[in-house]
Amino acid sequence: MDQETFKKLLKEAGLALSDKQMEQFETYFNELVLANQSFNLTAITEKKEVYLKHFYDSLTLALEIPKLKEGEPTLIDVGSGAGFPALPLKIALPNLQVTMVDSLNKRVNFLKEMVVKLGLTGVTVMHGRAEDLGKDLNLRESFDYATARAVARTQVLAEYTLPFVKIGGEFLVMKGSAGKDEMAAGKKALATLGGKLVSEKSFELPNGDPRVIQVVEKVSKTPKKYPRQAGTPTKKPL
Repeated sequence: MDQETFKKLLKEAGLALSDKQMEQFETYFNELVLANQSFNLTAITEKKEVYLKHFYDSLTLALEIPKLKEGEPTLIDVGSGAGFPALPLKIALPNLQVTMVDSLNKRVNFLKEMVVKLGLTGVTVMHGRAEDLGKDLNLRESFDYATARAVARTQVLAEYTLPFVKIGGEFLVMKGSAGKDEMAAGKKALATLGGKLVSEKSFELPNGDPRVIQVVEKVSKTPKKYPRQAGTPTKKPL
């Protein structure tokens, strides 16, 4: 996907990007490829692939969840890695108040540098594990939205994310072809953590890759014992 196609398809879907925003995406691409030479951020570095599989894919959240464009909602991205989906969302939706969390210092430093180089405001980058930060009373149940991309299976991901979501807020699940099966396996975890699946939208990326976005509403408080200590959610999923 070249830049013009990227811009054109987003505009047709209701998300118009300015010249400045397109420049920010170009800067992001260049810095991503440069940093990737020093340490592993992504296996995808070819320009057209980055614009499709990282940038466009991240922005499917903005296309499928129109409420993200309204007001100044808060969103936490757990396990941000190279910044997906949070940074593309922030570039496209400047109103969004974004918090990115990652457990690796190198990635955290890259994200902080990107925030500065892209001239973004309303962005917080935090170093730490979701299992620990989810116990922080300043963060717990304080976000309108939580999401994560390519981090873990849904039943594990729910324990990383739902503790951050306020009641009435939403956990936005981004998945590929395994999304529906993972959600079926994760229903017990959702119920335990205070979540309820309220919508599910299947679609394809422009290259035909299957995607699903599932919206899990936070309907009750997450019990205090969750998230469990680091490593436990993966070893003993709910």
